[in-house]
Amino acid sequence: MKTAIYPGSFDPVTNGHLNIIRRAASIFDKLIVCVMVNAGKKPMFSLTERTAFLARVTRELDNVEIDYADELLADYARRRGSCVIVKGLRAASDFENEFQMALINKKINPSLDTMFLTSEHQYMYLSSSTVKELACYDVDLRDFLPEEIIPDFKQRIRAVKEQGGNIHA
Repeated sequence: MKTAIYPGSFDPVTNGHLNIIRRAASIFDKLIVCVMVNAGKKPMFSLTERTAFLARVTRELDNVEIDYADELLADYARRRGSCVIVKGLRAASDFENEFQMALINKKINPSLDTMFLTSEHQYMYLSSSTVKELACYDVDLRDFLPEEIIPDFKQRIRAVKEQGGNIHA
């Protein structure tokens, strides 16, 4: 059985992420969508919330498992028995960083390959940061986020704004 891992912060999961998840799930026997802890980021949603959102929007995909990890991706892949990492690319600028990470992962875990899936054109501009920014201006989010999580997302944006917080913190 071929198992792939699609890692990310998913803060929050966007329609672009969901598109990559669906496409990767159709390629592999099993896809583990893994919320990774990134010390360089301060997420708006907790690890528990992000994994719950992912579970909610992928519930119809029988071969998708949601997990989280706070270890090196190469070590996580080894532990989970996966030899493929799936990464979504929006633009050429994404490739440089992702290619570097693929090489590092391969160095740490020589049996690990990275497969790059390019975003479909309607998602090329889409990022979690962009969605957070748009939400501050009450933009209709249905083209950007899975409908199942929009109410939770809007509620969090309102709470952060009411507390005078920064959505990018």
